[in-house]
Amino acid sequence: MTLREVLNKIFWDKDEKLEDYEVTFIHRGAYMNRKQISCDKIMKVASSYFTYENDEVVIPFHRVIEVRNSLNGFVVWRKRLG
Repeated sequence: MTLREVLNKIFWDKDEKLEDYEVTFIHRGAYMNRKQISCDKIMKVASSYFTYENDEVVIPFHRVIEVRNSLNGFVVWRKRLG
């Protein structure tokens, strides 16, 4: 599955809850240059990015490292390295 497909499934599948998932992405200046937000903070999922904080912050998909279920720690998507 692509990152966009995973995010759309989390957003639109009635069996999923946004607050049960978190996204980790590269964020310069943050601790270890990574930031983690809950999926319930995401405002919009577009073809190559998502936005959060009232659509003011745009995160391109190439900066996303992983999507994880925060309840059980299961990684549902991880960026391939290499």
